[in-house]
Amino acid sequence: MTYIFHIRRQERPRSRAYWQDFSYDGQPGDSVAQALMAINEDSPLQDRNGQDTAPIRWQRSCLVRKCGACAMVINGVPSLACSTFLSALSGPVVTLEPLSLFPVVTDLVVDRSFLYDRLKDWQIWLDQPAAASPWTWKNRYESARCLLCGCCLEVCPNASPQSLFAGAAAAVQAYRILSQETGDSPHGRQLRQAYRHQYFEHCGQSMACQEVCPARLAVTDLLACANSLALWKHSKW
Repeated sequence: MTYIFHIRRQERPRSRAYWQDFSYDGQPGDSVAQALMAINEDSPLQDRNGQDTAPIRWQRSCLVRKCGACAMVINGVPSLACSTFLSALSGPVVTLEPLSLFPVVTDLVVDRSFLYDRLKDWQIWLDQPAAASPWTWKNRYESARCLLCGCCLEVCPNASPQSLFAGAAAAVQAYRILSQETGDSPHGRQLRQAYRHQYFEHCGQSMACQEVCPARLAVTDLLACANSLALWKHSKW
């Protein structure tokens, strides 16, 4: 079956974006990642108009839904190219765009520094020995599966390139640290304050993040646990 890949391309940061079409002869069981690798194998690479063009730039690493590197917008939905199969897409046209909340580096490659910088701002790390409460083990394991891919931010109505709001990705990481903190340390207080002012006060609870999460995290449960640790359990109210 012949698929048409309609890809938004951009040579470099802040350069003009344009669309380019490519043909791919494949099977419904192929993933978008497989298709991109096969398209780039052509040398020289030509688009559907027969024009020579540069290879399609995109990120990948594990290709088994473990790293989140291949996140992009596929037919309007933020997804991982490695776990999105052509059989799940409607029709033979596959539209690929970079995630819009992050600066474009080139083609489908984006710079996720914004998300990582928020984790640094919140000080999402342990500064003392971790607690080992058995009742947190399941949710801590669940939170550790977050890929930090950025798909949740793409659909969040409260996120924007101008905002410090880092969405569920940061909140889930905060829970993992808060659930291991012992006592009422200055570091823990700083993290709880950051959680309140940069996440809780801005989250509209649309939960669109859970709908698109490639790791299928139980985001609602994790955020409820994070709220309990960051707000209610330590509240002076």
